[in-house]
Amino acid sequence: MVYRDYRNSAMRAVWALIAANIIIYLITSFIRGGSPLGLSNAVVTEFGVGRSGHIWGILSAMFLHDGIYHILGNMLMLYIYGAYLSHIISEAKILALYFIGGLIGNGLFLLIAPSYSFAVGASGAIFALGGALAVMRPRVKIMFFFVPMDMWVYILISGIILGIIPALTQSDIGWQAHIGGLVTGLAAGWYFRRGERNRGIYY
Repeated sequence: MVYRDYRNSAMRAVWALIAANIIIYLITSFIRGGSPLGLSNAVVTEFGVGRSGHIWGILSAMFLHDGIYHILGNMLMLYIYGAYLSHIISEAKILALYFIGGLIGNGLFLLIAPSYSFAVGASGAIFALGGALAVMRPRVKIMFFFVPMDMWVYILISGIILGIIPALTQSDIGWQAHIGGLVTGLAAGWYFRRGERNRGIYY
């Protein structure tokens, strides 16, 4: 059995993503009439993802957050998923998964969301990380309202609450990005896990 330990990376990729998100949040919260509690409509339509928006929105929307609670929740989950993944895959794979998951999630939003709607947030990218982790290490424990829970169960519940239920109830949550990111992460996790097994790593 061969096991490669990535702990010496010190989570540089994860910290870089968190720093980028926080810096952009601080900047965008105080321009064009925004505040720490919410972005201005001008910023959302300029940098968010939407059919009537700009082409760069599919990327820039990944780093926008509509208020302090939005970014706190996303950065907490980015840290948790990233901390686990930093032990088992390389920084390059974490970055690739973040961006590919975010792009696919935002792309799905563009395809099926109402033409007048916009979305912002890193949730699609973060769902990709969580989906990969749920496949690679399904029994890893995570605290859910102070109750320890298997990662695969937590991701399943999150997908239902933030993906399926909003889709069925026509909520204003960007469930399309969540589902797109999650499916991307599940596929990536399967691919990474297969690579581990080919190298004699079983978990």
